[in-house]
Amino acid sequence: MSSYNKVTLMGNLTRDPELKTTKKGASVAELGLALSRIRTDDQGNRREETTFVDVIAWGKTAENCARFLSKGRGVLLEGRLQLDSWQDKQTGEKRSKLRVIADHVQFLGSHQEGGSDVSEAA
Repeated sequence: MSSYNKVTLMGNLTRDPELKTTKKGASVAELGLALSRIRTDDQGNRREETTFVDVIAWGKTAENCARFLSKGRGVLLEGRLQLDSWQDKQTGEKRSKLRVIADHVQFLGSHQEGGSDVSEAA
């Protein structure tokens, strides 16, 4: 059976992007994204639910995210899910984290309320 791994998310950054360079010289940025949803509970009260997502961007996209984005900025991104697993060095327990690998990032609004597109081709 075939599979399809594609996500589209829109939210606000929870922190400034962290840009790093791999040993081979590739740029990688780590982003934190907050996704909020308003729902009505059983008593009719409006509640806001927030989901926090870790995002990784590579190459020119990573560099542009680090250069132009900051905490609180809105983004629309497309990417894929990736599950990372590892052994905790202190406890020996198996750990895992589900992240989004961003292929395309669009900046929403700005200091002047304009937008900008930073896909790998940009």
